[in-house]
Amino acid sequence: MKNHFVHKTSIIDENVKIGKNTKIWHFCHVSSGAKIGKNCNIGQNVFVGQNVVIGDNVKIQNNVSVYSGVTIQNDVFIGPSVVFTNVIKPRAYIDKKKQYDQTLIQTGATIGANSTIICGNMVGKFAFVGAGSVVTKNVLNNQLVYGNPAKLVKKIKKRI
Repeated sequence: MKNHFVHKTSIIDENVKIGKNTKIWHFCHVSSGAKIGKNCNIGQNVFVGQNVVIGDNVKIQNNVSVYSGVTIQNDVFIGPSVVFTNVIKPRAYIDKKKQYDQTLIQTGATIGANSTIICGNMVGKFAFVGAGSVVTKNVLNNQLVYGNPAKLVKKIKKRI
């Protein structure tokens, strides 16, 4: 029995786990081995790479690619057109598929629209990355950062 929604234009590969009440909208592709928690909303044109783990109550807006090596914990908001990378020094002529750097987005974090998260970094619990930012180093718990490169603006309360 299917207890989630997948739009007919989306592609779900084999060996994918999708939690209860999760919605996956138009033109998405979820790759093999991916795990998506319950009560998630995956917007239009989202790509989820192999073995990516997405927690519960996560909202991913349109046009986001969550590449292999990215883990998103519970209650995270990912704004439209956010970019995750997974190789620090990509080269077309060198196969680096076994060299993916890990990226962790911790519980309650928010990443604003059009931000780029450089692989190998962590966005801490309840941290907030302002729209259009480029995250080049770890963002600690409850930090508000923005800019290119993203810089600490202030510590914030858990809920703002």
